[in-house]
Amino acid sequence: MHSNIQSLYNIASKPQRVIVGLMSGTSLDGLDIALCRIIGSGLETKCELLHFETVAYSSIFKEKVRTIFSKEFVSLKHVCLLNPWIALQHAQMVKDALQKWQLTSTDIDLIASHGQSIYHAPKSSHGEAEFGSGTLQIGDGDHLAVATGIITVSDFRQKHIAAGGEGAPLAMYGDYILATHPNENRILLNIGGIANFTYLPANANFSQVISSDTGPGNTIMDAFIRAHFEAMSYDNEGAIAKQGQVNEELLNSLLNHPFFEGTFPKSSGPELFNLAYLQNAQTQSATLLIAPSDIMATLNKFTAITIASAISGTTGFTKNYTLYVSGGGIHNLVLMQYLKQLMPAIEIKSTQVLGIAPDAKEAILFAILANECVAGESLKAEAQPYKMGVSMGKISFPY
Repeated sequence: MHSNIQSLYNIASKPQRVIVGLMSGTSLDGLDIALCRIIGSGLETKCELLHFETVAYSSIFKEKVRTIFSKEFVSLKHVCLLNPWIALQHAQMVKDALQKWQLTSTDIDLIASHGQSIYHAPKSSHGEAEFGSGTLQIGDGDHLAVATGIITVSDFRQKHIAAGGEGAPLAMYGDYILATHPNENRILLNIGGIANFTYLPANANFSQVISSDTGPGNTIMDAFIRAHFEAMSYDNEGAIAKQGQVNEELLNSLLNHPFFEGTFPKSSGPELFNLAYLQNAQTQSATLLIAPSDIMATLNKFTAITIASAISGTTGFTKNYTLYVSGGGIHNLVLMQYLKQLMPAIEIKSTQVLGIAPDAKEAILFAILANECVAGESLKAEAQPYKMGVSMGKISFPY
């Protein structure tokens, strides 16, 4: 047996594993690094978050990625060069974090790397009849493994597409494994650049789990702030939005898109929900001259309505469930207030009460997926290919 395979076998055979989960989202604010101790697998999984931090990206990093991020036409040379370059930047961030935590590569069993999404093209939206869904994340797993000396699991989304899904959202698997409760129906809502939710019935029946993107989370709001407020990358706690008023004409125009009429599950990204989407809605509603604070207030209401509508459309407001929220959007006080107004009968809590740090949740979920890749069993749901088993990810060895 090759020594690499023997090492992987030994890791898979252990009762617990120490895994570094990495997540870099569409906000491009930084790399989330979650150091997790994971015991067991499947529904028996127990996960302890040992350390977490977000390493902020430099302006140079952001500038390089934005040259190819969510654009239909880019330099293929830059895509080719950034694929290993991003991995090496992430590797250094991981090594710095381990040093800070007084750990070495030998203390870590696996790295779970989501990579950096640069384009997401579900079949439902790309308009090319002869092609299926596609998605592309860069930050090569081999470079990450070699640079850190740690076995790396990466590129999770491709298996999901190969099995008939859209490559997103993948939160369903980790949510199901970590948060299913025998006596409580739960919805786990993550508000990142794009918002997504997972409905977990108390009966733990995987075939009844529902997971889907809802539409924009913070992506348009963050892009607007970057474009109109110098040295700001987001609206801290919704301070700017709080000063404005919702413009109903703009709101109705924002809501007028076929994506919101499509069946669930579905996925999207900043390829659709971006500043061009906002400008088109402003043009259609003759609101090009309204105040920036009014635009931000309206965008917050837009995100809240699309979240509430998606949840209602799949579970119904009469369902007896608790809503647990994670992601950067949880810190936006205006957005959270709109959600409470739109869902007054629903108890809304942070995932922190479940023992899942809301800012670390996505990085934790990819650590869970890596754990399932090497030590888990497939979860199956008949006639629902987007719910294929959780053996996702490509394995890269450090030597």
